[in-house]
Amino acid sequence: MKSNWQTKKLGEVCDFHNGLWKGEKPPYIKVGVIRNTNFTKDGELDDADIAYLDVEKKQFEKRKLSYGDIVLEKSGGGPKQPVGRVIIFNKKEGDFSFSNFTSVIRIKRKDQIDFKYLHKYLFFSYRTGVTETMQSHSTGIRNLDLKLYKEIEVPLPPFPEQQRIVKILDEIFEKTAKAKENIRKNLQNTRNLLESYLQNVFTNPGDAWEVKKLGEVCDLMTGGTPSRNKKEYFNGGEIKWLVSGDVNKKEINDCEGRITDEGMKNSNAKYLPINSVIIALNGQGKTRGTVAMLRIKATCNQSLVSIYPKNTRKLLPDYIYHNLNIRYYEIRKITGDSGNDRRGLNMSLIGNIKIAYPQSIIEQQRIVSKFNTLVTETIKLEAIYQKKLIDFEELKKSILQKAFKGELIGVQL
Repeated sequence: MKSNWQTKKLGEVCDFHNGLWKGEKPPYIKVGVIRNTNFTKDGELDDADIAYLDVEKKQFEKRKLSYGDIVLEKSGGGPKQPVGRVIIFNKKEGDFSFSNFTSVIRIKRKDQIDFKYLHKYLFFSYRTGVTETMQSHSTGIRNLDLKLYKEIEVPLPPFPEQQRIVKILDEIFEKTAKAKENIRKNLQNTRNLLESYLQNVFTNPGDAWEVKKLGEVCDLMTGGTPSRNKKEYFNGGEIKWLVSGDVNKKEINDCEGRITDEGMKNSNAKYLPINSVIIALNGQGKTRGTVAMLRIKATCNQSLVSIYPKNTRKLLPDYIYHNLNIRYYEIRKITGDSGNDRRGLNMSLIGNIKIAYPQSIIEQQRIVSKFNTLVTETIKLEAIYQKKLIDFEELKKSILQKAFKGELIGVQL
C-alpha cells in the first residue's frame, strides 16, 4: 500500500442502520423495500421485483434510503452462499427502504470517502471470503456478525485517487461484462443449434417411419421404496437404488442409494434393464419429465420408470433417449407444467406417449451417432465457455486486489 494511504476501520468511518419492520400503527405509507433477492452476484441492485409494502410511516422515516447508501446483506444466504453481499442504492427519486435482513452502511464524511470506492472494497472483501469467517448459522440461515464486520480495515487513498480507481475499475468491468455477455450468447447459440437440429429430425420424419405408443413397442418398469423403519433394508446394502435426482446425471453410471436383498424384496422392486431409458415421474423443480440412460445394474424407487424396447432389432434404446430428451417440455405438459409442484406422470401416461422412428435400424444408428457427436462437441464448447467465464471472475478478483494495494497503473484486459 502506498505511503500516502490511510487505513481506517469500517465502524470508524461509517454509521450502520438496521432494516425496516412494517410496524402496526397507522399512518402507513407505501414504499419500495430492498430485499436479499434484489442483490445480484456482481454487487448490483436488481430493481426488477422490488416489493412495495404499506409500512408504518414512523418506522420508514428512520430508515429511508438515500442515494449512495450501501445496503449490506446481514442475514440469509445458504449452504454455499455466505452473507455479506453489498449493493449501492442508486435511485434519486421515490420512497425506498430496506428489509430487516439487511443493514445500511452510511459514510460519515462523504467528502473524504467515495461511496463507489467503499462499495467496491466491501464487494472485494465479500468475494475474497472475508465475510465467510464472520457469520454464524441458525435454522438454516446465516447471520453476519456486525461487530466483526465493523472491524474490517479499509485502505483509504486521497479522495481524488479513490475516484480515479473507481473510474478505472468501472471501465475495466464494463469491458469484462460485455465479454462475458458475448460468451453467454455463444454458449446459448451452441445449445440452440443442437436443439434445433434434434427438433428438425423428429418433426420431419421420413416416409419409412413408424409412429407407435411407447407402451406398444416398449416394456415399462418401475420400482419401490423399502420400509424406512427397517434398517436391515438399507444398512450394508450393495444393490444400487435410483431416486428421481439421479436422472439429472443424464448418463447413470453410479448412484448414492443402496438397499439390501431384503429391502428389494420388501419393495417388490426388480433390476432394470441395462441401457434402458429412465424417466422421472415426479420430483422437485425441473426433475419431472427428465430422462437419462441407465448404464449399470440397478433398481429404483417408484418415482422413476425404465423404458426398454420389446425388440432391440427394431428400436434402439439410445434413439428413444434422444427422442424423449428433446421433448422434455412436451412431456411435462402432459400433467400440466406448474413449476415446482410435485404432481407426477404415471405409467399409463408414459405408455401413451407416441414416438416416431425409422423402420431401418441402420438409420436409427446413424441418427444416434450424429446426435452423440453433436452432444460431445457441444459439451466441449460449453466447457471452454465456462472456463472463460471462470477466468474472467478470477481476473476481476486480481484487478480488485491490485486496486486496493495501489498497483492499478498499467492494468489492462
